[in-house]
Amino acid sequence: MTSLSNSLTAGAEATRFAPAPAAVGGDVPDYFALLKPRVMVLVIFTALVGMVVSHGHVQPTIAAISLLMIAVGAGASGCLNMWWDADIDAVMTRTAKRPIPDGRIQPNEALAFGLTLSVGSVLVLGLAANWLAAGLLAFTIVFYAVIYSMWLKRATPQNIVIGGAAGALPPVIGQAVVSGSVGIESIVLFLIIFIWTPPHFWALALVKAGEYAKAGIPMMPNVAGPQSTRRQIVYYTLLLGPLGLAPVALGFGGLLYAVIGTLGGLGMLAFSIQVFRNREGEPEKRAAMGMFAFSILYLFLLFSALLAEQGLGLFRPVIV
Repeated sequence: MTSLSNSLTAGAEATRFAPAPAAVGGDVPDYFALLKPRVMVLVIFTALVGMVVSHGHVQPTIAAISLLMIAVGAGASGCLNMWWDADIDAVMTRTAKRPIPDGRIQPNEALAFGLTLSVGSVLVLGLAANWLAAGLLAFTIVFYAVIYSMWLKRATPQNIVIGGAAGALPPVIGQAVVSGSVGIESIVLFLIIFIWTPPHFWALALVKAGEYAKAGIPMMPNVAGPQSTRRQIVYYTLLLGPLGLAPVALGFGGLLYAVIGTLGGLGMLAFSIQVFRNREGEPEKRAAMGMFAFSILYLFLLFSALLAEQGLGLFRPVIV
């Protein structure tokens, strides 16, 4: 760990988390907020795409239960992340009003809630679908809640790079539900999300570098510097473009996907160049937040194209 990241961690340890007084037991919306519902929606979406590209058959009821359990497992890991990161959340503006630092839910309540949902989601998925899918879900929960949250996040500026594996696994779990195995389709989707994650989050980190420094998180802009981070955003985006078109080369992405993947990849590259060029003031912030927002749209459109082609019968081969 660099001396800077050591000093950042020391700064965070100096500010001990003390939750605001709260009655035992929060409201239902507070517990729901612990699950990071926006992340759950993305997990359901990418897991569903992992199912439809598998070309297998699963009963609709089993598919629905499986998607729900994958979402609950993701929510459980988010809850455990909030429990562990309550001290960090309390000093960052965008997270200070989360249920634990705001005192609406006590840490021990969040821990019990997260552990219960973790065990329950894995068991139900295993009984409803298969134990490979359940094992992958269990690995995802442990990786995010323990490996990422408790270790990587505060230890290395590569936290987002390595930790991104947890967010990239839902398509793999989805394919395992349908086929009982892991195939090339879900591996490619995993890699797309994995390579997409660093430029997506580093764009935000450029804007929020001050808050991350205050919280003691060694994000890339705080450790390697903004300019190094901008270069790495461009490098990852250059890698993401052709990787995003891999489904076409492998035959499970059709004409619609090829068009969206090509235009979206070019758009990502254009935004990354803007981030690299704009280095000060309001233009820097606009470029970074533009990249952050467009990257979400890019990933959504990529997976939507696969869903439309493979799930709705709109597949047309690029080369007949």
